[in-house]
Amino acid sequence: MSQIAFILLCHKDPAAIIQQAQRLTRAGDCMAIHFDGRARRADYEKIRAALGGNPRVTFTRRRVKCGWGEWSLVKATLAAVRAAVDAFPDATHFYMLSGDCMPIKPAEYVHEFLDREDADFIESFDFFSSDWIKTGIKKERLVYRHWFNERRTKRLFYASMEWQKRLGLAREIPADLQIMIGSQWWCLRRRTVEAILGFLRRRRDVTRFFRTTWIPDETFFQTLVRHIVPAEEIRSRTLTFLMFSDYGIPVQFYNDHYDMLVGQDFLFARKISPGASKLRRRLGDLYVSRGTEIRLTGEGARLYRFLTQRGRTGRRFAPRFWEKEATLGRERELMIVTCKKWHVAKRLVDRLSFHSNVPTIEYLFDEEATPLPDLGGIQATLSKRTRHRRALMRMLFDYFESDRLVICMDPANIDLVRDFFADRSETRLLEIVCHFSDEYLMGHARRVGLAGDETPTEAVERLLPTIRNDILFESDRLHDERFPAYYRMRELAEPEENAAALAAVFDLPPERALEIAQTEYLFTD
Repeated sequence: MSQIAFILLCHKDPAAIIQQAQRLTRAGDCMAIHFDGRARRADYEKIRAALGGNPRVTFTRRRVKCGWGEWSLVKATLAAVRAAVDAFPDATHFYMLSGDCMPIKPAEYVHEFLDREDADFIESFDFFSSDWIKTGIKKERLVYRHWFNERRTKRLFYASMEWQKRLGLAREIPADLQIMIGSQWWCLRRRTVEAILGFLRRRRDVTRFFRTTWIPDETFFQTLVRHIVPAEEIRSRTLTFLMFSDYGIPVQFYNDHYDMLVGQDFLFARKISPGASKLRRRLGDLYVSRGTEIRLTGEGARLYRFLTQRGRTGRRFAPRFWEKEATLGRERELMIVTCKKWHVAKRLVDRLSFHSNVPTIEYLFDEEATPLPDLGGIQATLSKRTRHRRALMRMLFDYFESDRLVICMDPANIDLVRDFFADRSETRLLEIVCHFSDEYLMGHARRVGLAGDETPTEAVERLLPTIRNDILFESDRLHDERFPAYYRMRELAEPEENAAALAAVFDLPPERALEIAQTEYLFTD
C-alpha cells in the first residue's frame, strides 16, 4: 500500500502548520517541512518543539531564504525532498504541499487512488508551444540570466535583461532538454524522485541553468520528469484543486465550501483561508475517516464563475457603439415579454398568436435554436443577433410586413431592453413575475450546469438563496428603470388584474385579455 511523504513549504502561521502535520500523519503518512529562512526564528522553534517527537515528521537541514520567482523555491523543495528520501525509506510517493493546502478526500481514498494509478502526476506542457503563460515575458525567462527579483527590484530586473539583449548574451538551453511548464503542485513516485536526484548529481550544468531562470518552480521538475520518465507514466495534471480569479489571484476557500471541495476530482485543495478553522477541522477529520462515501461532481469551477459574475452582469458594461444604430421606425410597435421561466412566456405568446394576428418570436436573443427566417446570416448566431439588434429587428418587421411585433426576452438582458426603449419606435414591456419553489430552483441549477446529477442535495440547497436573490435582483432592476410603458402580470395575482396588463401592452379587448389570463396551464411547471 502506498505511503505518502508530504513535501511542505511554508513560511507563516506555525499553529496551522502544526495542526496540518498532526492531521496528515495520523493516517500513517509522513512529512518533510521546510520553513522559510526569512520567517521568524521563534515560529520555527515553536514548530520544531511541537513536532520534534513525531517520528513521521522531519525537517530540512537548512532553511533557505525564499523569494517568489527565484531558484530559492526549487532549492528549498529539493532540500525537503532529500530530507524525506533519507528519513522515510518506506514512502512510495512524494506530494508537494503548501501551508494553505488541505486534503479533500479520506486517506484510504487517496491511497487507493495512488495504488491504482502507477504514474507521476505533474502538469507538463511544452514551454514554447503551449499557452500556459498568459501574460508577461516568456522565452526571456530561459534565455537570459536573472539575478534580481522582479517583485522586489523591478528596475534592476528589467535593466539586467535589457543589457543582456543589447550585448547579445542570450544563452543556449541544454540541448537534450525539452523545457516544460506547469503547476508546482505535483505528486511523484519514489523511483522518479530518486532518479531526479541522481540526474542532478551527474548533470551540474542543468542545475546551473535553472539557477538563473525566472520562476523555475514552474519549469524545473516539470522538465526533468518529462526527460526521465516515459510519457505513458505521466499524467499531465495536478491532484491539487486550485482556481484563480479573473485578476490572477488564487481563490480562497471558506467554511461553507466543504461540500463543493469534497466533490471535486482532486485529492487536495489550495488555498484554504487561514480563518476557515471549521473547514480545516472538517477536512482533517475527513482524512482519517473510514468508509466515507465520496461522490464526485466537479462543478466547482462553474459554481465559482456563476457566483463571481453576480454583481457584474449588466452592471459594469458601458453602452456599445452598435447600440446607437438607426431607429426601428417611429411608426412601429415593439412589445417585449420578459420572464425567467421561458416556458411561461412561450405559452403566453402562443395564446396571443391564437387571439390576434400580431407576429410573435420567442427568445431570439437567448436561445440559438429560435426559429427565424433567413435574413442573410445576421440571424445565424446569438452574438450576431445581439451585436446587430436594431438591424435584425428592422428586417423582422419588414419580413412579417407588420408594424407590430412581439418578442420574448430573458430579464437578464436589460441592456437590450434599455436600447429598445431608447429607440424612436413605441416600445412596451410586460414582465411576468412567477413563483419559484425550491424544487424548481434545484432543477434550474442542474439544467444550467451549476450542479450535476451527483451533486449532493444539501450542496445545491446552499446555493438556492444566491439563485433566488439573483432572480429577484433582475426583476427589481427592471422595475427600478421606470420604463415609460412597463407592466407586470403575476402568477399569484387574480386573472382580472393580469388581464388589465395584457390589454394595455397588446391593445386587446378586455374580454380577450381575460381569456388569455385565465389559461389554466399558463404557469404550470
